[in-house]
Amino acid sequence: MSKLSRWLPFLNWPRPDAQLLRGEAVAAVTVAVVMIPQSVAYAGLAGMPLVTGLYATFLPALLAVLFSASTRLSVGPSALSSVLVGASLIGMAEPASASWVALAVWLALLAGGLQILVGATRSAWVLNLVSSPVLAGFSQAAALLIIASQLPALIGLEGSLGQLLHAPRIDVQALAYGVVSLALFVVARRVAPRLPIMLIVLAASGLLAWLTGYSKGGAVVGPLPQGLPDFYWPGWPGWDQFSTLLPAALVLTLVSSLEMAASAKIESQRDGKRWDANQDLVGQGVGKLASAFSGAFATSTSFSRSALTLYAGARTGWATVFATGFVLLVLLLLTPALSHVPRAVLAAVVVAAVSSLFKPAVFAKLWGIDKVEAATAGATFAVTILSAPRIYWGVLTGVLIGLAYFLYLRLHPRIIEVGLHPDGSLRDRHLWKLQPLAPHLYALRMDAELDFASATDMERAIVEHLAVHPEVRDICLFAHPINRIDATGVEMFGQLRKTLKERGITLHISGIKLPVERVLQRAGVIAPDPLLKLYRTDNEALHAFGTLQNHEVLAQPISDEDVRDSVQAR
Repeated sequence: MSKLSRWLPFLNWPRPDAQLLRGEAVAAVTVAVVMIPQSVAYAGLAGMPLVTGLYATFLPALLAVLFSASTRLSVGPSALSSVLVGASLIGMAEPASASWVALAVWLALLAGGLQILVGATRSAWVLNLVSSPVLAGFSQAAALLIIASQLPALIGLEGSLGQLLHAPRIDVQALAYGVVSLALFVVARRVAPRLPIMLIVLAASGLLAWLTGYSKGGAVVGPLPQGLPDFYWPGWPGWDQFSTLLPAALVLTLVSSLEMAASAKIESQRDGKRWDANQDLVGQGVGKLASAFSGAFATSTSFSRSALTLYAGARTGWATVFATGFVLLVLLLLTPALSHVPRAVLAAVVVAAVSSLFKPAVFAKLWGIDKVEAATAGATFAVTILSAPRIYWGVLTGVLIGLAYFLYLRLHPRIIEVGLHPDGSLRDRHLWKLQPLAPHLYALRMDAELDFASATDMERAIVEHLAVHPEVRDICLFAHPINRIDATGVEMFGQLRKTLKERGITLHISGIKLPVERVLQRAGVIAPDPLLKLYRTDNEALHAFGTLQNHEVLAQPISDEDVRDSVQAR
């Protein structure tokens, strides 16, 4: 059973009883009243027929929770994923057309397949390619683009936003529906957050539009198919369009996975359990495939709805089962009622939901943490805006900048000459203006692995110091930070030993880690020699140099100054 439950996590769900089911049903109602209107609105954001928003909330949510380790993720349409779908297909087909639906389905199949592949191969580490600053920059830009795309419908503008500059034509009734709905959403969020305001506004606006006759000639949702979705299989789009979908699918996979991670981490921390990222990726991928075969678009995890699920008291995946039951009722019975809802109200739903994503203060916060990461977020933001509608280039640009910065740091390791600080710790000798540890001794520490990226810098630091200080007779490498060595590092180490031996200089190594020592031993470059001294601890090395007396012990750095030391040295 343990192996089977590894692939079918729902087998570990608790056996339901009346009390559990009652609580899960209440939580499901709380989530469903938000999920249903958002799903319909986000379908429009993706350029899809509006009913596909409900399709993407029914089977995908059910199958995703069955195959996920995290049982309270609200899977379905999300703002970022929906706008990515819509932006990726612009220019390839007419929105809401059969060709557009087929391309959106292929996008969901590609992204879902990638997530299942990553999860099944236990490769969730690839999510680290997208850093927090990249996601922050992209989400801020996407929020602005989403809001801008909804403004024409929200204010009843006929045409694009450009019409506002010359001869704007505005539907006053649509403007009233949109502005009043948005105001109600904002006020209710602050005054009565538990009130299912979105569902209430949708029902009231639909009823009002029907009573006043606006639904007969105004901009409303229009007729929606009633019943369950049929099995859908898209036709082959051709290699040109398929290759165009690949980068969009990659970015959609990364963004969707990070949306899932943000919610799943909160759930695992709340439950005090280890987060199984790989299994959750499988669940997300299964959800996307289910959405594709329903003729809908790529799903994701909504952070706000997942938080609401936890807040409502859901304890297991049974809450999602109940929530999909409510979606089923809407599909079977209530889609005719949705046809009277003004599109301005759906635009207000999107704007109200997405406005919480726009937090420009995040850039100032990043600037205070790390200016390079703030610049990465800014570049991601700028490229996302400028590359619209192909906004996935913003994420790809941010990933490339992040990788380039990572490589720069790896290729420029921190190498310092150490001295004994008055507090008893080893610090940067030049930064703190400390005396050498001993006469004619060069003591250094490299805070990196000894590999192809850092070996040249370490060799250069030693050679350049010897050129300026020919009187040096001893070199001590404090090797605690070095936890790995590769073939390039071994080659450099052997050449360094040869150079030092020719000059009669003794090499001292303090605190070398056993895995590194074993590699050097197998390579034959650390054989016993009068000019090679090994010390297990820094205390042992400092006693050998006479820096510490027999009764003295090197202190462990624990003061606030250590933090400043690290920051200034960087």
